[in-house]
Amino acid sequence: MKILFLLHWFGVALPILGLTQPEPLKYHYPPEVAIPLRLSDTDRRMKIPGWISYSLHIEGQRHIIHMKAKKNLIVKNLPVFTYTDQGTLLEDYPHVQDNCYYYGFVEGDPKSLVAMSDCTGGFQGMLETNNITYEIMPITSSTTFQHWVYKLYSEETANVSKSNMMSDKIPLPIELQESAQSNRNQYLPGYEGWWVHYRTVEYAMVADNSIYIRFEKNKSKLMDELFVVSNIVDTIFAPMGINVLMCGLEIWTERNPFKTYNGMHSLSLFCRWKMTNITPRIPHDTVHLFINNHLRGLSGLAHVKGMCRPAWSCAIVTFIDRTVTLFAISVCHHIGHNLGMAHDEPMCKCGHWKCLMHEDNPPTPKFSNCSYQAFFEYIVRNTRCMMETTHTKDIFAFERCGNGIVEREEECDCGPLLRCEKDPCCMPNCTLSYGSNCAFGLCCSKECKFLPSGQMCRKEVNLCDLPEWCNGTSHKCPDDVYVEDGIPCSQTSYCYARECNDRNKLCRDIFGPTSKSAHQICYDHINIQGTRFGHCGLHGVSYKKCDPMDVLCGRVQCDNVSKLPVLTEHNTVHLANFNNIMCWGTDFHPGLKIPDIGAVKDGIECGVDHICIRRQCQHISVLDSNCSPTSCNMRGICNNKHHCHCNYLWDPPNCASTGHGGSVDSGPPPKREQRNKICYLCLLLLIILCILVGVLVYLCVTEIYKDEEKGEGRSQSTQSFVSRHKPSASRRSSVISSRLSSIKSFRIS
Repeated sequence: MKILFLLHWFGVALPILGLTQPEPLKYHYPPEVAIPLRLSDTDRRMKIPGWISYSLHIEGQRHIIHMKAKKNLIVKNLPVFTYTDQGTLLEDYPHVQDNCYYYGFVEGDPKSLVAMSDCTGGFQGMLETNNITYEIMPITSSTTFQHWVYKLYSEETANVSKSNMMSDKIPLPIELQESAQSNRNQYLPGYEGWWVHYRTVEYAMVADNSIYIRFEKNKSKLMDELFVVSNIVDTIFAPMGINVLMCGLEIWTERNPFKTYNGMHSLSLFCRWKMTNITPRIPHDTVHLFINNHLRGLSGLAHVKGMCRPAWSCAIVTFIDRTVTLFAISVCHHIGHNLGMAHDEPMCKCGHWKCLMHEDNPPTPKFSNCSYQAFFEYIVRNTRCMMETTHTKDIFAFERCGNGIVEREEECDCGPLLRCEKDPCCMPNCTLSYGSNCAFGLCCSKECKFLPSGQMCRKEVNLCDLPEWCNGTSHKCPDDVYVEDGIPCSQTSYCYARECNDRNKLCRDIFGPTSKSAHQICYDHINIQGTRFGHCGLHGVSYKKCDPMDVLCGRVQCDNVSKLPVLTEHNTVHLANFNNIMCWGTDFHPGLKIPDIGAVKDGIECGVDHICIRRQCQHISVLDSNCSPTSCNMRGICNNKHHCHCNYLWDPPNCASTGHGGSVDSGPPPKREQRNKICYLCLLLLIILCILVGVLVYLCVTEIYKDEEKGEGRSQSTQSFVSRHKPSASRRSSVISSRLSSIKSFRIS
């Protein structure tokens, strides 16, 4: 009976808490390569103003994709919170591209879903058509706009008919109909009165330290990935009439405030933590914690019906072993729990084999009729939930003070009155408090003052990065700039994309501290083979043989290996021997989404004045720009905006006149007297110390001199006394002789 009771308890607890078993990546088929082709107006059968169209061949079929840039995906002035190594909370409002995230559909399939972004030069996102889900991502090494296309989901049973048992109770969404006059309302379900109002979920994200480390402690890369996730999540919820609006982000850049992998206990800790830390800073409907650790066999945890209930509007979702699209679908699953959706029962249907809220968390972006019913019942009982949004900024929303967004004519905006009471810098009327210069930004102090000119607001992270300083008149830190591509950063490497990669360092990272790059013969023999252990990238789905001049840009070959590394799944260590020369290397499965540690990185030298770029050995001149050390008068280096970053003692823009260094992009570095303040203080103390020592020495010498003078006076008087009383030399000799004679005679006797 006890065992049955426990099983019954878990059967109840799992749906209530939203515990979700992770679905193995068995749906991840081998990828294929596709090149999206932009269609001109003359090529398009459907001509819709404001939309763009691409042709994409997948699995032998041509698909026409129509897309439009999104609105209301990320709030204006997105707050991003990070921490210093001392634990101080930093708040920043970085620039976010808002015109490179798209939603759309596949021509001929009104039920299709498309969520793409091209912020980084290629398309990344999700495409769902004919009940098959694909993940698309750019091939970074491709020069012909090639993309990977991964098949995530395949129908395994016949389609469910529309006459299912729930269809007479809960209407399913109508097919997506395209309209040139509509923006997002084409996603509204077709039941009259189903959605009277469009609802907005204000969604805040917290990335723990393991996620930050996964993205190599690069905040920009992490943010770009989370924006892609946000785009996919918003697209999946759109047919339900929900806009998921990203309203804030916090990154635990130093450490986690609690253990994040202890299941329900971690969820409880996170919900309490967010009430104290996130709720006062970011107005939201729900907050999710993203981790990169295993969560006791679960893909995440969430409170069912937690939305609009501050103490319960939270969840934990794990990123580990998941692609961006699979992670986004998992995020949707747990937002669904917050919105009142339990796990699907066997009678729940969506046209797929399994629906999004199935307990296995399958890779399908469609909600079931049960999920629609649960959400409808939830919002009927919570009529104001998600209707009032602090951050919405569509064309029907009026700018107003108190919405937490700094808009035109506003100096600041501290949000609701309760938040303003705790803000010493901003008044409820959206003006700065008396004596305050600022209320936010990396160059705004806790005392609401601009940080002084020359105060560093963003330090360099490596040899290929550059620092930025506050200008003393603004709360904003200048844009993050770095060393121009092609600037040498070591004996065998050049800066490229902010990184200074080294062939020997690659070997040390794989095989340990004693390892180093192997002999040239290893590269010559292995990388020309075109196998998984030696190649110069992929050509379609096969490995490309390296040309003889490109062998140093293929896969890294190592020597002096003392121990074998522990690699992730699907990675293999390879050993070859050529004339007693050992060649160690690794392979890499193209379906993995983790970095390929065995590939030679861009920027590594491959010959005199030659550099590896996209698996090819190219002359360094391909990176030439209008900025060079000569244009900087050999007193500085060029940054990625092709401006001179001058050495200390020289001023921009061309480092021709004396000054304090920096560039026109970096903000003013500290002036000489500021920079040497401590040195000057130390020098002053040293001078004072020397003076004191000198005075002490002088006093000692003077005292000794006086003592010597007194001693000389006494010796002179003594000598005069002795000279008056001493016997003559002859007499002294006779006395000595007589004494010696007496001694001798005494001894004889």
